[in-house]
Amino acid sequence: MLSILLIGVGLSMDAFAVSVTSGLTVKGFGPKHAALLGIYFGGFQFLMPLIGYLLGSTVSSFVSDYAPYISFFLLAFVGIKMLVEAIRGGEAAVCTQLRHTQLLMMAIATSLDALAVGVSFAFMPEVSLLPSCLLIGCTTFVLCFAGGMVGGKIPGISCKTAGIAGGVVLCAIGIKLLIEGLAG
Repeated sequence: MLSILLIGVGLSMDAFAVSVTSGLTVKGFGPKHAALLGIYFGGFQFLMPLIGYLLGSTVSSFVSDYAPYISFFLLAFVGIKMLVEAIRGGEAAVCTQLRHTQLLMMAIATSLDALAVGVSFAFMPEVSLLPSCLLIGCTTFVLCFAGGMVGGKIPGISCKTAGIAGGVVLCAIGIKLLIEGLAG
């Protein structure tokens, strides 16, 4: 199970970075917000390996061929939107509440690599699927909860600055995922 825990940590790093960014940009960020991040990101990190396992290599390989583009598009869309809001709208426009549609897009974008992990589980008879997916999801929940709380506690950053930084971070993660996907 140690190897599954390490897989969970690896899979959750992008979601962790997005959670820190969310903690920075949401005014009045607290444990309820952090739990929401953990539920979305952890939930998708739990579901994607299951879906990958169930769909098998045929459909999953098709999706994984496009995963870098999908991840890039979703994260770049949210990141650019944050940048535009920060630059045009100032403090009030940036420091808003978490939106479910935004969380959904970020959770999907950061969990597509877990789909491929699910396919690999199908060829590893020693892996217990449900406990492994639960461990990956719980690991992601904990790290995203912590990341959001850390981001929410960083003092002295204006919402506008945090919005710009958050937008840049989301775009950078999208570019990183695109480059990794294209590099093979």
